[in-house]
Amino acid sequence: MNGLVRLASVFRPSRKAVSRLIAAATAAVFAFGVAGPASAQSAIRDTEIEGIIRGWADPVFVAMGLNPDEVEVLLINDPTLNAFALKGRIMGINTGLIEQTTTPNELLGVMAHEAGHIKNRHLLRDGVQNAGMQPFLMSMALGALAVAVGQPGAGAMLMANSQYFGTLGALRYMQSQEGEADVSGARALEAAGESGKGLVDFFENFRSQEVFSDARRYPYFRSHPLSGDRIEALRRPVEAAPHYGHQDSPERLADHALIVAKIHAFMDPPSQTLRDYPASATDFPSRYARAIGYYRDGQTDKAIQGVDALLTEKPNDPYLWELKGQILFEDGRPGDSLSAHQRSVELNPDAPLLRINLAHALIETNDPANLDPAIDQLKRAVAREPDNTMAWRLLSQAYSSQGKEGQARLASAEYWFAAGDTDQATQFALRARPLLDRTSPEWRRAVDIVLASGATDQDIQDLDRRQQRRQGPIIEPPPSTATLPAANRPTT
Repeated sequence: MNGLVRLASVFRPSRKAVSRLIAAATAAVFAFGVAGPASAQSAIRDTEIEGIIRGWADPVFVAMGLNPDEVEVLLINDPTLNAFALKGRIMGINTGLIEQTTTPNELLGVMAHEAGHIKNRHLLRDGVQNAGMQPFLMSMALGALAVAVGQPGAGAMLMANSQYFGTLGALRYMQSQEGEADVSGARALEAAGESGKGLVDFFENFRSQEVFSDARRYPYFRSHPLSGDRIEALRRPVEAAPHYGHQDSPERLADHALIVAKIHAFMDPPSQTLRDYPASATDFPSRYARAIGYYRDGQTDKAIQGVDALLTEKPNDPYLWELKGQILFEDGRPGDSLSAHQRSVELNPDAPLLRINLAHALIETNDPANLDPAIDQLKRAVAREPDNTMAWRLLSQAYSSQGKEGQARLASAEYWFAAGDTDQATQFALRARPLLDRTSPEWRRAVDIVLASGATDQDIQDLDRRQQRRQGPIIEPPPSTATLPAANRPTT
C-alpha cells in the first residue's frame, strides 16, 4: 500500500456496497448528460477528521429526524468539488469540496443539504431517469407519427431532439429535488441551533457556475443544478431564522483549518505542502501539515521532531501519537513504533483504526509473543467495524503465523464477505469448517457465511461432498504491500 497517498488507516468496502452504488449513481444521471459522483472512486478513512465532522453533523441529522448511526459519511479521495447521497443512507463528501469550504458552517451546510436528499428519499436521484425518459419517449413517438403521416422532416427533427427534451425533463426534476433538500437542510440547521448562512454562502461563492457550460462546471453543480432564483429562495427563510447570526466558535474554526491542512498535506506533493505551509507559519495546523510533509518527503528526523514539538503542547492527542507511530513504522522500525501506537489506543480506545495500526505493528515485529496481543486488538476492532477488510486480512495473517489454519481461513472468509465477494467467502468458510470445533462460535459463523450466500443446509451437504472430491481454485486475500496503514493516511 505504500506509494499511494491515503488519509487513513484502512480501506473497507462499505457494508452497503459503496463502489457499486457510486457506479450506479453515475450511470443513473449520466444518461441525461448530468454528472453524478463521477470520478469519486475510493473512500478514505481518517479517525480524526471523521470524528470532527461527525461531531458537527450528527446533531443536524438528529434534528432532521435521521438516526446518525444509520447515516454513513464517506470521505472520497477526489480533488474535485463534489458531494452526493446514495441508497442506504450513504453520504459522500469529496476532499476537494472540503478544501473549497472557507468555514465549518459552509461544510456543515453542504452536509445538511445532502442529508435533506437522504431524508426526502432522493436516493441516487430516484426518479431522474423516469423524469427524463417520459419526454424522450414522447418526442420519439411524435417523431415516428410525423414520419407515418408523411412529414419525414418534422419527424426527423423531433427524434433528433428527443434526448434534449429528456435532459430538460431530468434537470427540472433535479431542480425540484434540490429545492426540497435546501429547505430540509436549512430547517434542520435551525432546529440544531446552527445558522443556514454557510449553505447560502457556499452557493453564493459559486454562483458563476450558473453561466458555465457543463464541461466547465464543477461536478457538484452539474448534479446539483444551481440558479440565482434557487439561491434567493433559500436566502429569505435562512436570513429570517433566529439562529442566522450564530457564528462558528474559535475551536470549530481551528478544527476546520486542521482538517484542510491535513488533507492538503496527505494529498498534495510534499514539496507543495512545505511551500504552502512554510516555517514562518507557526499555527498548529501549519506545523501539523509540515510534519506530515517531512514524513512523506522521507525526512524522518524532521518529521519526528515536528510531531514531538506538537506533543509537548498536546500530550494527550491520540492522533499525534498515531502519526508518530506511523512515521516510525514506515521507517522500518515497527518495534519502535509500538509505544506510540499503544498510547494512541489508550487515549482513544473506541477507535478501531487505531487498534488496527497497533496490531499491524505488533505483527510486523515478527515476534511470536506479539501475536496474541495483535489478535486481541483486531478482535476488538472488528467488533466495532465488522466490515473492515484490513482487520480481517491481518487477523488471517496472525492466525496463520500461529498455525491456526481453521481460524485463518475463517478470517479470510470474513475478509471476502466484507469485500462483497460471497463466492470467495463461501469457499473459505467451507474450508474452515472441518478445522473448527463444531460446538464453537467460529464454526457456526462459518456456516452462517455459507448460508448468507443463499445456500440451504442441503446445499452445504452437497458442497461438502463435492469438496471432498475436488477443490476449486480460490483467491487468497491480497498480501500486505505496505507498511503501517494509519488513520492519518488516505486509503484507496
